[in-house]
Amino acid sequence: MVTTNPLADALAIRATASAFDAQRGKLPVPGDPHRLPSSVAVAQQISELGKLITELGDEVLLRTANREHSSRTSLAVSSFSAAVRPAGEAAAALGEVAQQLAFLERTEHLHDRPDSRDAREAAGRVIDEALGTADTALREAADSLHAASTTVSPPSSRLRAALGRTTTPVYEAVPATPTAPAPATALAPRHVRGR
Repeated sequence: MVTTNPLADALAIRATASAFDAQRGKLPVPGDPHRLPSSVAVAQQISELGKLITELGDEVLLRTANREHSSRTSLAVSSFSAAVRPAGEAAAALGEVAQQLAFLERTEHLHDRPDSRDAREAAGRVIDEALGTADTALREAADSLHAASTTVSPPSSRLRAALGRTTTPVYEAVPATPTAPAPATALAPRHVRGR
């Protein structure tokens, strides 16, 4: 049986977030009517997004099949699961781009006809909107995974060591910025409290 731990979960989530960032970086730039995206590049990106969606499913399956559930594992499952929707939206938007590019290729020889010109211009607008949708969806997937990797990450060794030395009980919340201790004076008596 494969076991997971908070560090492995955080690294897997972070790697997946970076993969979505990379996909976003590959998107064609919308708005240039003279430079349409390549049909091959769009099809390849749809294929890559399909693989990423499969990887999301595999990460969820790995953790849900694992019998050692913890709140951090559940958070990792939730994080990977939540990224499926925007990943699917991005793939669907790129599917729309591919469909419009196919239409433009089929009607290339009719570009001088007024009715065809209008339809081809409309296809260009649909492509721009779909690219914008894909960009937004990929950014949402990446941002949510980046945030989740921070939440799932185990505390740093420094923080764990500090928590191990504390004489007061530590609950869920640890201050983000530690406060500076009050300066000790030579005359102040020193009291040590037991737990």
